[in-house]
Amino acid sequence: MSRPTLTLLHGWAMTPQAWAPLTAALGDAFTVNAPALPGHAGAAAVAPELRAWADAIASQLPDDGMLCAWSLGAMLALDIAVRHPRKVSRLVLIGATARFVSTADWPCALPADTVDAFRKGYAEACSATLKRFLGLQLLGEPARRTLQAELDAARQPHPDDAALPALVDGLELLANTDLRDHLAQVDQPCLLIQGRQDALMPVEAALRCAAALPHGRCEILESCGHAPLLSQPQRCAELIRAHAGV
Repeated sequence: MSRPTLTLLHGWAMTPQAWAPLTAALGDAFTVNAPALPGHAGAAAVAPELRAWADAIASQLPDDGMLCAWSLGAMLALDIAVRHPRKVSRLVLIGATARFVSTADWPCALPADTVDAFRKGYAEACSATLKRFLGLQLLGEPARRTLQAELDAARQPHPDDAALPALVDGLELLANTDLRDHLAQVDQPCLLIQGRQDALMPVEAALRCAAALPHGRCEILESCGHAPLLSQPQRCAELIRAHAGV
């Protein structure tokens, strides 16, 4: 019997290398595909719109495969599941939210001025801003030093310490995307894996998303920040295999 296909989508400023620990933990349960997001790791850039990014990824997906996505990748996965449903049989969203910027009716997100500072900082001092961003991903992790090295190895290279247009676009997507209306339209079974101490996508956001999804549930990992695929790959692999029934 052929193995099910699992496509892995990384987050902003990262590369498919971020999935290496989880891929190893999954063993031979799946045929794994890990494309790069547009403008990342040598992939072609596309228009700075969520739909364009999602369509570029969807064009690389087999029909009826499982999709596992992290952070910005999770936002793209939600859009793909709604607009390209034949491509997605099941969803796993890691460190996910429907909206990255807080509002009065969505307080479980980063303040707008914090996100604006990230956007401005990346354009003017990309290395320092990336260092801060990666540091936030590891808040709450007991093994931060080890994980920092893994994150550094998996992040998008920056030749000449210059901001990359696709990453500028990615920050714009994070700042301006609101997928709350998408949630009720996701027909696929959806598992959210969320670190309790996630400083970028608060746990309350994942719980709200799970409640709004017709077939959603949320697994919360303790002593875990925004990158459980790196810090707890074995546990993530167990949850993914169970969700797939393999």
